[in-house]
Amino acid sequence: MTEAILLVGGKGTRLRPLTVHTPKPMVRAAGVPFLTHQLARARAAGVDHIVLATSYLADVFEPYFGDGSSLGLHIEYVTEVEPLGTGGAIRNVAARLHSAPDDPVLIFNGDILTGLDIRALVRTHETTGADVSLHLTKVTDPRAYGLVPTDETGRVLAFLEKPQTPEEIVTDQINAGAYVFRRSVIDTIPQGRPVSVERETFPELLSAGAHLQGMVDSTYWLDLGTPAAFVRGSADLVLGRAPSPAVPGRCGDRLILPTARVAPDAKLTDGTVVGEGAYVAEGARVSGSTILPGAVIEPGAVITDSLIGIRARVGERSILTGTVIGDGAIIGADNELRDGARIWCDAKIPAGAVRFSSDQ
Repeated sequence: MTEAILLVGGKGTRLRPLTVHTPKPMVRAAGVPFLTHQLARARAAGVDHIVLATSYLADVFEPYFGDGSSLGLHIEYVTEVEPLGTGGAIRNVAARLHSAPDDPVLIFNGDILTGLDIRALVRTHETTGADVSLHLTKVTDPRAYGLVPTDETGRVLAFLEKPQTPEEIVTDQINAGAYVFRRSVIDTIPQGRPVSVERETFPELLSAGAHLQGMVDSTYWLDLGTPAAFVRGSADLVLGRAPSPAVPGRCGDRLILPTARVAPDAKLTDGTVVGEGAYVAEGARVSGSTILPGAVIEPGAVITDSLIGIRARVGERSILTGTVIGDGAIIGADNELRDGARIWCDAKIPAGAVRFSSDQ
């Protein structure tokens, strides 16, 4: 097992304003671009050649990762001129693969944080002789996902759309976004047009009699598609709940990056990250949050489960819960922002302008 494709072309619209200037895989989680965690875990599983399928803000990736040698990898980059979907992106990079027709090729979605045993998925693929093997995970509420029922041997029986009624919930297994393809199967995907691997490729393979194998791995799994999930994922990496060899420091309650400054009486808890050059002032309390490089948290601010963008500023005594502050935004003193609030890049909120309680 030496090759992998990482699908990192999405626009990350659900994560805006985090993704206005930064592609989703490059937004920092636990102090480094999220993609770093995926690359490091693939390398730890024995992968040495990775092709990145890029599209949105594609010119950001190569200047940061280069040829991959710093991670012990050989990385290549292929950019889509027009968005091709998951299946189209896989087919678009096929010419860069070195594998023989029957060799396994690992494929990751670029927005999933998981503790998947990658080697076990490859072993399952090889021992069952599958054409495609899928990582499946069990969820407590399957209504938001497409379902993937399997037989007693793990062979995939169907790909079902999101269930609309209780009777349609025939399994709690969902597609977890990591696959092993037989190399020759990739060449059967149509070229030069958008293709969804989930809605087109997999169902067509199944109807043609191909062997699609599911492997249920119920370790840590999180789709980082929303701001709340991204913040939670970063905190879980710092706390050690989500495994990654790329966390730049010891796991614990906090992660303070080099050149960051934190006042002695500031309190950082629950997996909080303070990025390079950021400053957390005296009396501030930050819990389960990500403070990106260059941001400033002024005295007495209270920040919970939130993300503060690059060079943004949160004013004195402001209280933020479950919010995202875009790059360069300024939140004046004595504001209160609650769950779901998104402040766009470079916006300015005057002191005391937004409150959910009295100003006394």
